[in-house]
Amino acid sequence: MALAEAKLDALSGRIAGLSFAAKGWLGVARRTALDRLGAMGLPGRRDEYWRYTDPATLIAPEAPPAVLFDAGDEPPVFDTLDRVKIVFVDGEFDARASDDPRLAGVEIERLTEAGGRDSHWAQGLYGMLEARGQTPVQRPLAALNSAFATDGLLIRVTGRAKKPISLIYRRLSETSDAILHHCIKLDPGAELTLLENGPAAARFTKVMEVEVAEGARFHHIRSQGRDHQRRAATHIFARLGTRSLFKSFTLTANGRMTRNECVIELAGEAGVAHVAGAAVGDGDFHHDDTVFVTHAAPACESRQVFKKVLKNGATGVFQGKILVTSAAQKTDGYQISQSLLLDDDSQFLAKPELEIYADDVKCSHGSTSGAIDETSLFYLQSRGLPKRMAQSLLVLAFLAEAIGEIEDEGIADDIRSRLESWLHRHDH
Repeated sequence: MALAEAKLDALSGRIAGLSFAAKGWLGVARRTALDRLGAMGLPGRRDEYWRYTDPATLIAPEAPPAVLFDAGDEPPVFDTLDRVKIVFVDGEFDARASDDPRLAGVEIERLTEAGGRDSHWAQGLYGMLEARGQTPVQRPLAALNSAFATDGLLIRVTGRAKKPISLIYRRLSETSDAILHHCIKLDPGAELTLLENGPAAARFTKVMEVEVAEGARFHHIRSQGRDHQRRAATHIFARLGTRSLFKSFTLTANGRMTRNECVIELAGEAGVAHVAGAAVGDGDFHHDDTVFVTHAAPACESRQVFKKVLKNGATGVFQGKILVTSAAQKTDGYQISQSLLLDDDSQFLAKPELEIYADDVKCSHGSTSGAIDETSLFYLQSRGLPKRMAQSLLVLAFLAEAIGEIEDEGIADDIRSRLESWLHRHDH
């Protein structure tokens, strides 16, 4: 009883200063989400899926201050790509910095503009996948987002998008507390590449709900901002139809606290879902990837590939589960989580899980943690490479499997160059 009361007390403090819009179809969805949230309360360290990550700064009434990061002359990620840019600054849409959304050849609306209507296609999606993702594991920060999101995008794709859509999250305030919620619906046979980059806010809470219909293809590449003191809790909820494809990759460099959750439901036969991440952290860096993939239809494929490079006391967390229902015969599920510890002070905490109720399946999982291989390091040095360069090459080789999940080789090369820059800055 005391634990439940503590969760509700924390909830009261967290939402006290938040505004609640209750008009139109969105108001109905918000009230439903608030009911879910009220039944759960906010997370605590005694919750099973928060054992390795302290949610205190994510649920505090105020966002902890975060010093702004100066990138100098380094160009922003994805800057060389032909894309449609949509910019948010401290969680608020910046029309002057954004491109005309019509250039992407898809339907794009802001949540605040469409939410007040009596009906909208997004009312069948907003909060719906998030609600499904609350079972069997509660995700109260996602419910809080659905109830109180201040803005976001509603994107519907009926064919192949003309250009990638690039969501750019900038911040100018050291105390901003942004809550964004995006809904993305891909009709049968549609295709979209979605890019995300930037720190967004001192504290950033984001939910993305993605419906991928039969034969549709969704590519998602995200680079989380380099502001070291930022904090973020993000969620992706995706449901895949027959012969559809979902691929998501996240690069994280720096950040005081980052929790990325991905909940995927393979609901149609022969669907394919890949989710991957590369994280590099130094010092007071805590990075948590929590993934739950449900195989609910036959002949589906899933891959989880996560690599973390940690030094000077940094902490990495991976919690990944593959659930195979009795209907999901001929499932192919793969999960790997690995860390490279560059000193004795860093740590990697992993909880890989398989839960299988079908007979004809191929599932594997593995998790390892270790240091740079001294034999390989000696070999490279014996060929004339300086030690630091040799170490950087081995780190990039370690991260290669995760980066290899990006289909666009140009984007993959950009990600590699960002990692090389990080290694160069942190090699002393």
